[in-house]
Parts: sequence; structure tokens; C-alpha cells
Amino acid sequence: MATRASISKPRLGSRGRPEQSRAAILQAAVREFSREGIAGARTDAIARAAHVNKALLYYYFKDKESLYSAVLDEVFGGLSTAVMQVLSLDLPPREKILAYAGTHFDYIASHPLYPRITQAEMMRAGRGGSSHLPGIVRQYFSPLARKVGEVLRKGIAAGDFRPVDPFHFFPSMIAMITFYFTSAPVMRELMGEDPFTPEKLEARRTAVLDYIAAALFSTAASSPRGGHRERP
Repeated sequence: MATRASISKPRLGSRGRPEQSRAAILQAAVREFSREGIAGARTDAIARAAHVNKALLYYYFKDKESLYSAVLDEVFGGLSTAVMQVLSLDLPPREKILAYAGTHFDYIASHPLYPRITQAEMMRAGRGGSSHLPGIVRQYFSPLARKVGEVLRKGIAAGDFRPVDPFHFFPSMIAMITFYFTSAPVMRELMGEDPFTPEKLEARRTAVLDYIAAALFSTAASSPRGGHRERP
């Protein structure tokens, strides 16, 4: 006979807890796709890691490609929400660009597997094998690039920023923020220790903001260490 507890608390691997089950599948998929890429990832491994059966996985996601698409939305959607909130704040250009960079860094630091998925998708698109990139660019990259471009142009007009080309400065800034995470195995060998300790991440965050300020600000500015900080 079923107990009252079993009736009121459906198992994670059942359709009775759809949000929890779907979230568990997505998190397991993030780990699997970050390690194996879409070609090597296996849905049975994802189901085992999420503690659900494959039938339930396919109930939420019709196939591996659909699951991968949902993972991409998870990766880019969460980041977009975090940074667009900061870019919508009423801040002077210098504060806003450092707030954006700091929030972007904090988000990646909280989700260190995401850059691997992003890098793999870029490489896949470069080989002509991605049907997702146009949608990602339209939904996430274009609005972000427009917002950052507006901040850069406003700062240039006010004399706060050097007359940089936003088209080139934007990807350079993104690289400064994300490369540390995509190159983590190399950084681990170089340092001989974990590059993701709180102390190492804080030092890297400070270095990133210092570098952006030095490259962009037209005159000496206060240290970015004390600037606006958001951790999603």
C-alpha cells in the first residue's frame, strides 16, 4: 500500500515533479555536453546523472538535439538576464561598463562549465554544423552588443573613454572575461593549483576590471575594485 508520504511527495523521476525533473535533466545535460560535446554526449548518461529514466527525459525533450537547444538557452539566457539588468541601470559610463564586466565575470564564475559549451558551439558553427547560432545571435548576442555599444559610444562622446571601435572592443572585453575559464586546464598546470578558488577568482576579477579600465578609460580613474558588484 502506498504511504501518505509517497503520495504527497512524488519521486524526482516521475511526471509529478515536472519543474524539478526538468531542471535535474538540464543540469546533468550541461555537465555531459560540456565534457563530450553534442556528438559524444549520451542521453542514457544524462538520464542516469539526473536520476530519471530515459522515457521521462524524452517526455520533456523529444531528442538529444532538443535537449542541447534547451541547454544553450540555459547557458545564454541566464547570462543575458544578469548582464542586461546591469546595463539597464542609470549609471555613468565608467561605472556601467565595469558593472557589466564584473557581473559577466561573476556569472561565469558561478557556472564554470558554461564557457566550454559556448566554445564547443562556436567551433561547431565554424564547421557549418550548427543550426542554433542564428537564433542565439538574434536573441542574446545582438541585444547585448547593442547595449554595450551604447555605453561605449556614450562614454566616448562624454570624453570618459578612448575613441575605441565598439565592434572590436566588445569581443576583446568578452575574451578578457571568459578566456580564464576556457583555459582552466592550462591555468591549473601553470599555477600548480586550482584556478577556481575564491581567492584566485577574486584576484582574476580585479585584474580583468583593471585591464578593461586601463584599455578604455581616457584619464586616470578610481580603482574598479570598489565599483558596483553583482553576483547572480
